[in-house]
Amino acid sequence: MAQYKSAKDDSSQRTRLNQGIRAREVRVIDPDGNQLGILAIREALAAASEFGLDLVEVSPTANPPVCKIMDYGRYKYEQTKKQQEAKKKQTTFQVKEIKVRPKTGDHDLQTKLGHIRKFLERKDKVKVTVMFRGREIALSNRGRELLEQIAQEMEGLAIVEQLPKFEGRTMMMVLAPK
Repeated sequence: MAQYKSAKDDSSQRTRLNQGIRAREVRVIDPDGNQLGILAIREALAAASEFGLDLVEVSPTANPPVCKIMDYGRYKYEQTKKQQEAKKKQTTFQVKEIKVRPKTGDHDLQTKLGHIRKFLERKDKVKVTVMFRGREIALSNRGRELLEQIAQEMEGLAIVEQLPKFEGRTMMMVLAPK
């Protein structure tokens, strides 16, 4: 049975146990999951010591707080396992950027489309940017056509997550894998 008042979880949230529980009355659950009812804190601590386990506050926001009689070390281990499983299930992706100009040639465009295809197959998002320099800003229609052509070429592999829009002297669109 742990003798410390409170322990710090990996989730940086304080879990109170044993003498660290501040409420006068708590709803107690025994190790088998059966409710023992609402008990004074002294009675709950006595019940926990009878089992040779810790009294752990599992729901501090409830009224009265819910405490469970359990092995705190095992509880902490199970919490870290749950966090690791949740972390495994998270999908990670990167946003790759491809830059083109309004006067980019056909061959260069085909090369860039190959790169975009490769990024999308790796499940990365692709931000396609058309950069305008100097007087090229007058060619904004050509830039929009270029982005629409790229979206059309990638129709089977990607969906347009963000439609073409201007940001300063650049026009951009975001493609996400299907």
